[in-house]
Amino acid sequence: MTASIPRTTTLLLALGFALPALGAEQNLPDAAADRFKFLDANSDGVLSKYEYDGDAAFATMDSDDNASLSAAELQAILGPPQKGTPTAAARVVAADLDGNGELGDAELRRATEMRFSWLDRNQDGNLDLDEMRSGFGVRVRPGD
Repeated sequence: MTASIPRTTTLLLALGFALPALGAEQNLPDAAADRFKFLDANSDGVLSKYEYDGDAAFATMDSDDNASLSAAELQAILGPPQKGTPTAAARVVAADLDGNGELGDAELRRATEMRFSWLDRNQDGNLDLDEMRSGFGVRVRPGD
């Protein structure tokens, strides 16, 4: 169960919706550092694609086991909507390629890959803390 927690966090990052609401006083760079440390499972100072992927997150978030993620399931993970951040429904729409109102495994994998590639500025296949900070809380759009 504890292995799925980092993957849930990863999924949210992959969707480009990292919330700065880790504490009202906490600024984005500090939140990025905390999130980075949490995700760095082997404590090697970089995040690999394996540490960043969303396999376990999908299984954890898909509470009704229907192989798709609804806005309600995403909202349950995110908590109450925060002022100035997109709703769970808007987040699902952003990644919902087939327009069915839910996210399937392939849509989540695509979002994860896109986010990781966007953050990996030096294209070395890993994310360091500076790369994580540079994109933390920033929404990724196709073509960025």
